[in-house]
Amino acid sequence: MNIQTKYNGEVIIGETDIIAFEKGIPAFEEEKEFIILPLGEGVPYYAMQSIKTPSLAFVIADVFSLFPTYDIELSQHEVEELKIQHPTDIKVFTILTIHEPFEKSTANLQAPIIVNTKEREGKQVVLSNVPYTLKHSIAEVLCEKQEV
Repeated sequence: MNIQTKYNGEVIIGETDIIAFEKGIPAFEEEKEFIILPLGEGVPYYAMQSIKTPSLAFVIADVFSLFPTYDIELSQHEVEELKIQHPTDIKVFTILTIHEPFEKSTANLQAPIIVNTKEREGKQVVLSNVPYTLKHSIAEVLCEKQEV
């Protein structure tokens, strides 16, 4: 099937590329199907594109590529909801809020996107009692990567 996307133009996708968000995303509960598309080669940034709404795409990143010490624990309810059988079945993403210049961009570490890549199920999990924020600066991470 062909879909129009916010950042990648028109793309061809298969049914197996679609990730189902049973309850949608907070504030976007009607959006239940997304696809994750790369935003470039060799970068940890992606567009989580709505299948239904071409203008709706979240810029996301593999959380561990930006924050290697990031650590969360899912509840048993969330594990069951996402049908997770093994930890290697999941990918954890953070939604980025992009600012100019890019170094002022932030990552939402308090509400990661969890995707069961095997079952194609996804959910934004809102964490409580964690040291993470909704607007964690990525400037520190970018500086560290440039120094290497």
